[in-house]
Amino acid sequence: MTSYLIHHFLEQHAQTAPEQSACIHENDVVTYGEMECRANRVAHTLRQLGVRRGDRVALLIENSSDYIAAYYGILKCGAVTVAIYTTTTAKTLSFILNDCEVCALLTQSKHLALLEELSNQLPKLRAVVVVDDQSGSGSLAGQSWPWRIIESIEVAQQPDTSLNLPMIDLNLASIIYTSGSTGDPRGATLSHLNIVTNTRSIVSYLSLTQKDRIMVVLPFPYVYGKSLLNTHIAVGATVIIDNRFIFPNVVLRTMEEKAATGFAGVPSTYAILLGKSAVRKMEFPALRYLTQAGGAMAPTLIREVMEVFHGKKLYIMYGATEASARLSFLPPEELPRKIGSIGKPIPNVELCLIKDSGEEAGPNEAGEIVARGANIMQGYWNQPEETKAVLTEHGFHTGDLGRMDEEGFFFVVGRKRDMIKSAGNRVSAKEIEEIILEHPNILETAVIGIPDQYIGEAICAHVVPKNGVPVLSDELIAYCKSRLPEYKVPRTVIVRESLPKNASGKIMKEQLRKEYYT
Repeated sequence: MTSYLIHHFLEQHAQTAPEQSACIHENDVVTYGEMECRANRVAHTLRQLGVRRGDRVALLIENSSDYIAAYYGILKCGAVTVAIYTTTTAKTLSFILNDCEVCALLTQSKHLALLEELSNQLPKLRAVVVVDDQSGSGSLAGQSWPWRIIESIEVAQQPDTSLNLPMIDLNLASIIYTSGSTGDPRGATLSHLNIVTNTRSIVSYLSLTQKDRIMVVLPFPYVYGKSLLNTHIAVGATVIIDNRFIFPNVVLRTMEEKAATGFAGVPSTYAILLGKSAVRKMEFPALRYLTQAGGAMAPTLIREVMEVFHGKKLYIMYGATEASARLSFLPPEELPRKIGSIGKPIPNVELCLIKDSGEEAGPNEAGEIVARGANIMQGYWNQPEETKAVLTEHGFHTGDLGRMDEEGFFFVVGRKRDMIKSAGNRVSAKEIEEIILEHPNILETAVIGIPDQYIGEAICAHVVPKNGVPVLSDELIAYCKSRLPEYKVPRTVIVRESLPKNASGKIMKEQLRKEYYT
């Protein structure tokens, strides 16, 4: 069958390889045939609740086979998935559910207490489907809820056959919420075409096959996590889930035991593996490749990953939620001579650099990275002005400043909004962070500008030492002075036990800035 809708990937392999493992989560092993049946039951449940094409249905479920069945079931019903991090606050949950007028929510019993806080704040929500088994915890039916509650036993009684609803790939498939300039999240709207196009490109350059087994520690609501799911289901591969990355050695043992062929992480994921685990004492004979995205990884950390995982392919990737995940990648064979590069555009994507004047930048000239491709979002939900600001005649404006060398390789030099204006100089936080991370005792860092009455913004570095090794602020400032021009040297260094991160592992600089700007 031709796969032009996201759920076609699951349906295709349920027909051709029904006994192949789709998902492994601890002792829960679910085949493609079983996952297809579970997704179909979810789809039938939603149709009986009156959910129709284009309606928004949310998922508040941790990474699991339940999440996967719910995700593809929503799509099979013709609805739009709105995935929400299970670490969300009541305020954020309320905003998202109301912003896109979610009519049904699929969740786990552990999250019902959070919903109780919002019982009078969700006027458009009609039904809550609890996907996990309630046996032993009492029936939900006897409790008073403002919405219709569907228990897992009711879902299990639905038909397991496909609805086969008529749909085209221009239909909306997902709304993924990301941070917005106004402070509230904004929802990037992605069609089936956006996601399927991007999925095929990623499958192509990673050379994924049915034999692959991806170790997933990133949350599925994160666009990178969602991409790991879709790309591996697209080829009939296996998704291995372990939600215990707070104990990295446990995840590494899972990788060994389940013979994972792939691993994916953001920079902090690799910093934790290299700084707080026994990875150097372990071997992964089945591991074929690793991928990294979700922000720039310091060259020193890249080199360390290459050394620890010697002989494995390391793909450095770049993308955005608004791009269905991926925009460029650096082939592993080019990595040794192009460390620091985000590579070249993935198949069926164009990248260019636009200067403030609106003209295209030449080789080694700086400009904003702008992308064109069938993977670029339709816009932000209910945000016409924000949409207009990032989608222009040139394409999607990423907000990242970059340059391209003579060979066509792109480099990110900073965020437009992450440039520090100090004493008349525009300073890239990323450049300073890369220097600090070359210090042998520094695990992580975040550089920001803080108010200064004389120079506008002073450079401030927040750092986390490796394994609790004591690091003195004066020592690190002296280290920076030996490697950076005076105007780029941090005035202040703050040593911390950890840096604030969101659910996908990205460092949240806004939280650090609030300490100085509020």
